[in-house]
Amino acid sequence: MIGPMTLAPGTHTLGPDSGSLEIHTFRDGVAQKVGHDLIIDVGGWQGTTEVDSEGHLTSVSFTADTKSLTVKEGLHGLKPLSDKDRADILGSINDKVLLGQDVSFESSAVQDAGGLTILGELTIVGSRRPASFELQLAGDGRIQGKLPVVQTEFGIKPYRGLMGALKVRDEVEIAVNVQLPTS
Repeated sequence: MIGPMTLAPGTHTLGPDSGSLEIHTFRDGVAQKVGHDLIIDVGGWQGTTEVDSEGHLTSVSFTADTKSLTVKEGLHGLKPLSDKDRADILGSINDKVLLGQDVSFESSAVQDAGGLTILGELTIVGSRRPASFELQLAGDGRIQGKLPVVQTEFGIKPYRGLMGALKVRDEVEIAVNVQLPTS
């Protein structure tokens, strides 16, 4: 009988070939029906994980190139997103929200109590703040989780349109779904 797989010990470099890194935004406001909840793919990112000799995850870090974003999906809107809508969204993100600056996370601790809690520091638009998130580790080495981000805590004013009647909710999510090497 074969036991459960364990993570391969060592330092592992990850990127788009290992899985996905996405930003999820949600609409808010009285005119939210005309907007979309967005799934934005980060095409250019690099991460590193450290795994100890017993196969336990001990460190996680990543850097996301915000100039590599693409709008993957627009959900729940009245009409589908057009190519112009996608270009306008990315223009607003680069020019008004993230200012073309990378987003990065570096863990300071990994707690394993039935699920993985990753503690660390998140840097967005030059503002570095404590952050934590939960990761689920599957038996095949896949890790998934969502890092909640409150934009205003990083000095970001959430997007507003239609004279403030349509806006992006202050809390967005960075979603990770990555395959780690197993032994």
